[in-house]
Amino acid sequence: MVSFSPMHIWASMGLLSKVIASILVLMATMSLAVVVERQIAILRGARETRSFLRALLPLLEASRFDEMISLSDKHKASHFARIVSAVAGKLANDNGKNVDVVELARREAERQKEAVGGDLRRGMGVLASVGSVAPFVGLLGTVVGIITAFQGIAATGSGGLGAVSAGIAEALVETALGLMVAIPAVLFFNQLNNKMNSVEAELARRTGELLDEVENSHGQRNSGELERAA
Repeated sequence: MVSFSPMHIWASMGLLSKVIASILVLMATMSLAVVVERQIAILRGARETRSFLRALLPLLEASRFDEMISLSDKHKASHFARIVSAVAGKLANDNGKNVDVVELARREAERQKEAVGGDLRRGMGVLASVGSVAPFVGLLGTVVGIITAFQGIAATGSGGLGAVSAGIAEALVETALGLMVAIPAVLFFNQLNNKMNSVEAELARRTGELLDEVENSHGQRNSGELERAA
């Protein structure tokens, strides 16, 4: 009786088929590592941002920019804290000498948003590549398995089940393995991409509110200085 257990199929595989299967397992491991790491990073970022915002508001209202930088350094996992640190750094170094400091802060915020977006999407290329390439790697394994089946026919001189079963089983396993690796990678890519789009939209909203507050406070400070000079 022909056995179709995974261990028997693995033992009956040729070297090339084992290499292909190992590559697919490696791709699955890489995908899983990216998914777990990105999920943790997003959750930590959201938790840190909530804590950061509670402590930030009093400092922002009082224009205590040096303390805002120190606070941001304590919340490194927060994506928004990186933007606040960059903006506060520009404002802290102003000392009222640069009338365009708000515009400089706005440009710095945009640069930091792009940097944060790139960091946020780190590893997504791996998921995209695995999702698109894994089925073709599995297809290559299928072709190798079919070749093995024909070699079995040639070796026995007949097309009975015993001659082709190992090759056919090998081909089907490689096909299934390729799909099992690709489908979760695509699903997780879409899920993470949606989460990241939400995070980026939230960052854009909060950054806009931050810059509006900075512009208002800076305008009020300049008005007060002009009144005192008059």
